[in-house]
Amino acid sequence: MKRMAALILALIVAAPVVASGAALAGAAVVAQKVTLTSDGLSLEAFLYKPDGDGPFPALIWNHGSEQHPDAGAQFDSVAAIFVPAGYVVFAPVRRGHGHSQGRYIVDEIRFARLRGGREDAAYTAVRLLATEQLADQLAGLAYVKQQPFVDATRIAVAGCSFGGIETLLGAASGVGYKAAISISPAAQSWDGNTYLQERLIEVVRRIDVPVLLLQPAKDASLAPSRVLGKAAAQAGKPLTAKVYPATGPREEQKHCFGGAKGMHVWAEDAKAFLAAQLP
Repeated sequence: MKRMAALILALIVAAPVVASGAALAGAAVVAQKVTLTSDGLSLEAFLYKPDGDGPFPALIWNHGSEQHPDAGAQFDSVAAIFVPAGYVVFAPVRRGHGHSQGRYIVDEIRFARLRGGREDAAYTAVRLLATEQLADQLAGLAYVKQQPFVDATRIAVAGCSFGGIETLLGAASGVGYKAAISISPAAQSWDGNTYLQERLIEVVRRIDVPVLLLQPAKDASLAPSRVLGKAAAQAGKPLTAKVYPATGPREEQKHCFGGAKGMHVWAEDAKAFLAAQLP
């Protein structure tokens, strides 16, 4: 795969944006909006960093299928977990999402369903996630690696739902990630999409970096933890799957732990995992 051939970086940096609702232990988290390019498309992204010159370890955060991941508390909340722990957080907004150029993947999947039915839609989802969407993630990684305050030898990747799928695809791409945290990967897409099941089984069998796969008790499907955990174990790959108990607010027991408000459920496990993998 010619992973980096299509990645053209544009170092156009906008003014800092003060993050709303994102503070941990009283620490203010500030987002800097930046622009990068992938396949000739202009993508927005959000950069958060600790005070100081670094170099710091970094985390690439992959959002899900929502069209406007930049409109809510998701990115700020991720940063509020990891920036006080000493990590740069970078959240690229993939094509068609937010203010990034390009076609929205969910619309493309809907068009495929109208054109060729359920099977065409399933195939299209896998194709786009593994090509265009992956290219956008890797454009973000390339941008981060160029920043002087980032330790390019200590970069991890994480994300939820479609972002959890992207995390596994990125971790298997041999691009330099040292660890991956995949949350609710494919849980809403697993049933009925054999293309996706087969692709992710193949992916976890060749990932060579440690992976933490997390799911809430009442996720849309728990098959990803069971099936992908088994496939990785059979291949001798360093993947740990954890399903959390059905405790706490019901919303936080559902897909992606209910979003930003449920990130506290997995935050300590994620930080401990990264501390062990990115010393």
